[in-house]
Order: sequence, then structure tokens, then C-alpha cells
Amino acid sequence: MKNMSKPLGGLIALAALGLAGCMSVATAEDEPPRVLGPYSPSKQAGNLLYVSGQIGIDPATGEFAGPEIEAQTTQVLANIERILSQSCASLEDVVQAQVFITDMDWYGRLNETYAGIMGEARPTRAVVEVSRLPRDAIVEIMVTAYVPDGCE
Repeated sequence: MKNMSKPLGGLIALAALGLAGCMSVATAEDEPPRVLGPYSPSKQAGNLLYVSGQIGIDPATGEFAGPEIEAQTTQVLANIERILSQSCASLEDVVQAQVFITDMDWYGRLNETYAGIMGEARPTRAVVEVSRLPRDAIVEIMVTAYVPDGCE
């Protein structure tokens, strides 16, 4: 018999947050690049949109935007922006970003590219060095964004 404690725990947590009445909707499911595992590109709960980690795959080619941290970071943020836009949000609505890179020596170059794209939007953020990322990407970013009310 399947263990149902995790889904029920999630419903209980949503109820405790007062979010049980809102739908948790997957978005961007058909947007290339396709997901690389059993997850949704994003989920919305109330006014919060959780975007799964994105890597620097160019949806037009299915390949990395380039081998350098700058090219992959630019593409990652473009992919995130595309997913956000489907829920009437933008990079300016991001409240938290979690960044994973395979070499902390790229931290300065990552910051320069990230700041150039994010502009004055300064979400909370963590950057963590990891040993490996999907498809041997060199950067992956996941975000949480606030979705404004009244979006159609």
C-alpha cells in the first residue's frame, strides 16, 4: 500500500498557512527545454510561485547557451523569466534565489552577470558550490517569486 503521509502532510501544511483553498498549479509544462525528471517547472501556492532549478539550456536548440558561466547564467535567468511570465510575474517579483555552481572561483563572474540582469531587484540569495549538476551544467538557479493579485 502506498504511503500517503507526505501528500497529507503537504495538505496539512497548506491548511495551516491558510492556503488549502488555493490551487497548486503546475505551469510551463510544455515549455522547452523539457524537465529532466519527475517534477514541475513551477508550482503556485497562493501568491507564491516556486520555480524549479533551471540550467542554461537554450530552448531553441536544446543545448547549453555556451560553456562559460556568463552565457549559462544569462540563459538560466532567461528561462526563469519565461516561466515567471506565464504566471504574470517577472524577475522583479523574485523574493529568493538559490544558486548552485560547480566552481566557486566563478563567483565574481556569476555576480557580475546576475547583477547586470537582475538590476535593482535584489532578492535574498544563497550561492552554493556543488560537485555536479544535471547534464553537467555549471550553474543552476531556483527561485521563489511573488505573483501580484489581479493577474489574468
